[in-house]
Amino acid sequence: MAPFFGWGTKDSPKGTPVVVKMENPNFSIVEIDGPDAAFKAVEKSRGKNAKQVRWVLLLKANRAVGCVSWLASILWAVLGTIKKRLIFRQGVVLASEKLGKGKLLFKIIKVFLVISLLILAFEVLAYLKGWHYFENPDLYIRHTSDVQGLSHLVYVSWLEFRADYIAPFVQSLSTFCVVLFLIQSVDRMLLCLGCLYIRFKKIKPTISEDPFKSDDIEGSLDNYPMVLVQIPMCNEREVYELSISAVCQLDWPKDRLLIQVLDDSDDKSIQKLIKAEVSKWRQQGINIIFRHRSIRTGYKAGNLNSAMSCDYVKDYEFVAIFDADFQPTTDFLKQTVPHFKDNPEIGLVQARWAFVNKDENLLTRLQNINLCYHFEIEQQVNGLFQNFFGFNGTAGVWRIKALEESGGWLERTTVEDMDIAVRAHLNGWKFIYLNDVKVLCEVPESFEAHRKQQHRWHSGPMQLFRLCLPSVITSKISIWKKANLIFLFFLLRKLILPFYSFTLFCVILP
Repeated sequence: MAPFFGWGTKDSPKGTPVVVKMENPNFSIVEIDGPDAAFKAVEKSRGKNAKQVRWVLLLKANRAVGCVSWLASILWAVLGTIKKRLIFRQGVVLASEKLGKGKLLFKIIKVFLVISLLILAFEVLAYLKGWHYFENPDLYIRHTSDVQGLSHLVYVSWLEFRADYIAPFVQSLSTFCVVLFLIQSVDRMLLCLGCLYIRFKKIKPTISEDPFKSDDIEGSLDNYPMVLVQIPMCNEREVYELSISAVCQLDWPKDRLLIQVLDDSDDKSIQKLIKAEVSKWRQQGINIIFRHRSIRTGYKAGNLNSAMSCDYVKDYEFVAIFDADFQPTTDFLKQTVPHFKDNPEIGLVQARWAFVNKDENLLTRLQNINLCYHFEIEQQVNGLFQNFFGFNGTAGVWRIKALEESGGWLERTTVEDMDIAVRAHLNGWKFIYLNDVKVLCEVPESFEAHRKQQHRWHSGPMQLFRLCLPSVITSKISIWKKANLIFLFFLLRKLILPFYSFTLFCVILP
């Protein structure tokens, strides 16, 4: 047993060296008593040899070449995208012939931008050459045909023209934009303070008690008002199924709920798909109707107005509107409709939007920031302190009586939601904004879709302001509410903000 107890010990080995020899030997195994000079450990301080240094340098060079090629591929992709969109117009949905003035303005902006870039390049070149320093010995002006003298003459002439004509105009325009920026900053600061006050005081619309609670079990459904749900859509192949499915799962008595799928699609295949989806839910006992217009007049406003003209609508008290890409939660109606009870002055209850694709790309993240400010601050503060904000066109519940007394949906502007909100406010109806009730939706993920959306949102407010200004002045609301509508809602947020943004980024900076 002695050898087993010797494991792990550091005693010096005992015995004699052993040499094993074989027939026709070509090697031998020798037990070495101590380290040989030929097998000494290499010191850590010993430097790398030339071969190792060469491989390290080659590895770093390979990484550098990889980074350069990666940057070059990105630059090439960006240039290719610019070439496709701006030169060959691939993937760009051109505007209709009705937007001829818009096309002309867009061309003028592009020409102005190109000229500005050329002038900027000329200015940079002149600055690097030292032409801005008039005591420079290299600066000479000759009225001859030599290139350098002609370039200096052009540059000096440009400086005189810029100082006499361009600089005063740009300075005045800059001062005007600074004033507009300060006005808007004051407005936003006040809105932010109002939002902080709401957060600090924890102010929000509440329901005192359960409006659907009843001691009579058999007659408990009578406490639920009749609600009409409308889903306007047009060629929504990707999202129609999600929106219809979400609305059909609303937690509300089936006999007190009617769903209208208002389809304006001109694609026969999409019509068949939507009709099949409606039939599927109807077979499951859902009270749902499919309506299609052969002539799409008035777009969304005409679609909603046509649906409200049905005879059975008079049996319903409220109408909830959801665009095709919105997915309300099952308890949406139970969180919104109770605010109408015992509040006959309430005409609209608006919920907040929540975006499922907000982290898709940089464009969606920027839109999320902008729209979160709109919902969290603008609409919440105006809803609590002013009792007025612009209807978002979806994710809201209207009292049908408020719609009828305000004139219904009109087709005179592209912002029919803002139009009906202004007219209802002038008739004395109040609005409630629920920041805690969120409805899932999507923001545009491509620039073209975002551009079309923004054009639709910004092309109508000034036209609406021109049409409704006489009604605002002659209405019976208070002077403060009139001033809020004219100066803050329309002029400041719908005119001043786009004007100074366009002037700053498209005129002054170039």
